[in-house]
Amino acid sequence: MTRIQQPRHARRVEPSPRRPIAKAMGRSLVALVALLVVVGTGAGWGAYRSATANFTQSGALDDEPDSGSGEQNILIMGLDSRLDEKGQPLPSDIYDALHAGDQNVGGYNSNVLMLLHIPGDGSKATAISIPRDDYVDLAGCDQAPCKGKIKQAYGVAYQGAKDKLTAAGVTDQQQLEQQSREAGRKAEVSTVRKFLGGVPIDHFVEVTLVAFFQIAQVVQPIEVCLNEDTSDDYSGAQFHKGVQEIDAKQATAFVRQRRDPNTDLNFTDLDRDRRQQAFIVSLSRKLEQNGTLTNFGQLQGILDVAKQNIAIDKDLDLAALAKSASTFTGGNVSFYTLPIDHFGQTDDGEDVNMVDLPTIHAIVGQLIGHQSQTSATTTPTTTAPPTAVSDAASTTLDVVNASGQTGQAAQLEDNLSSRGFVQGSASNGDIAAASSVEYGRGAQQQAGELATMLGGGLSAAANADIPSNTVRLTVGTSFTLPSSISDTADRTATSAVSSDSTTTTAPPTSVTAVPATGHGDNAPVPTDLSALSGADVPCVK
Repeated sequence: MTRIQQPRHARRVEPSPRRPIAKAMGRSLVALVALLVVVGTGAGWGAYRSATANFTQSGALDDEPDSGSGEQNILIMGLDSRLDEKGQPLPSDIYDALHAGDQNVGGYNSNVLMLLHIPGDGSKATAISIPRDDYVDLAGCDQAPCKGKIKQAYGVAYQGAKDKLTAAGVTDQQQLEQQSREAGRKAEVSTVRKFLGGVPIDHFVEVTLVAFFQIAQVVQPIEVCLNEDTSDDYSGAQFHKGVQEIDAKQATAFVRQRRDPNTDLNFTDLDRDRRQQAFIVSLSRKLEQNGTLTNFGQLQGILDVAKQNIAIDKDLDLAALAKSASTFTGGNVSFYTLPIDHFGQTDDGEDVNMVDLPTIHAIVGQLIGHQSQTSATTTPTTTAPPTAVSDAASTTLDVVNASGQTGQAAQLEDNLSSRGFVQGSASNGDIAAASSVEYGRGAQQQAGELATMLGGGLSAAANADIPSNTVRLTVGTSFTLPSSISDTADRTATSAVSSDSTTTTAPPTSVTAVPATGHGDNAPVPTDLSALSGADVPCVK
């Protein structure tokens, strides 16, 4: 689909933050959902008109291209900050309820990033969650190259701008905060736009942690569903398996939980993205079905929260957008969580998500019809890996499936035995991120060539416990079979991305999404594109 990118009015750009690294949040589209549904009702109209005058409004999008053609892309940024939109501490009772520390915890990381695409033809909307730890090039940073987790773009630019303003003699705290926040917003928007392949960002909504909590207070209780019992002292999560109603405090724990020390649920940040999506679905159903929209006191409460703890771009017309309010109810929105290529570490030891940009661009193009600026103008330089192993016929290949994907070991046995290996055993192991190639006596050469053929940074290691002339391939959640040797048409063609280089394969023509509601062997893994419907309360991890 061709898009017209029209430049906005040029405007003065202001500064931005370095993060206190934060342990994490999960908020979301919740505030925007609530606002749009409220505005879309006659009961909320008068309150809306008075409340929006007091919103924090930003000019951070002034130099950004827009979509044209009646389409809208709205970026939702959920900040890790335990402060309000003015940079002030919250009441102590709020901190107690959040179970997330006080004003000294957290920072200006965008720990929730979600792109909401609203088609111009009124068809179903698409919401795309971006894992917060994806390792990318950051905009708004003085050093080059400037790389980091995608969530950090806001905080890095915020702090850099604040330092410059302070050095220039600016002492007014309100001015420092306002201009630094503007720089953070601008950097985060630019970083996300480039990461998604040049997708125009037409509007944004910035939500603080307290806004999520207070909106949940207005509409509680809210129905959610989990596939398993789970608990976590860090977030305060304590949930049982199945459908249950939760209050605002529990809702905060529900979207923040990222660990369970008592089970082997093996949470990742992508699981938390799916929790956030599930909560949005539940909230929109509650607003639509349970009388909230006819309760003026609750509507006013949502708007009061919004104006205190939410920022929007100055051109976002909520009244016009509310004409599409049905987009957020009745299941007329599809949620996706972008996959990663594998888990990795930066040179200084920080855990990050490694991503394959052509694959991300292809997925986004598939989901919302956007043609990547990169793919439209350049062709990635690739080095084709070898597709055969010397003397493989003398070597037995055993495959251990540690990815959690059903049938992965058997599929690889079939694939690689067709390339000359003697088919050995296919078994399941404990789920783990890392993959490995090990060999017994007499199989060093074959193991090394197999590791090279599979890519992904694999290398071969000797293991005295492995029989002679045998190679053992263990595939973790980070593993993706290179398209050059894949026998499966729908497999995503990705390759490893190191902290200082990007080697890519050609992007796939289509990517199959797996259900976000699966559990056990059917649960999504980090390398999966997952999809969640907005039609019913979904059961998630």
